[in-house]
Amino acid sequence: MKKLLCPQCRIHRFRVFNAARESVVVTVNEHYEVVPIHEGVSLEGYFTDELHCLGCSWIGSPKALLNRY
Repeated sequence: MKKLLCPQCRIHRFRVFNAARESVVVTVNEHYEVVPIHEGVSLEGYFTDELHCLGCSWIGSPKALLNRY
């Protein structure tokens, strides 16, 4: 699976939040699917349309990520 990169700092790990501000660490594959890094973790109830980069202050949509693997 190829992972898309942050447009600002070029890392591939992000955080998504739910309404209770709980978070899950994710990556985004080349099909723009948000995938949790730990198996068995569900993204149900999480806002997967807003990613928070773990390496910088960037916040944005999966569609804004870079596909330079």
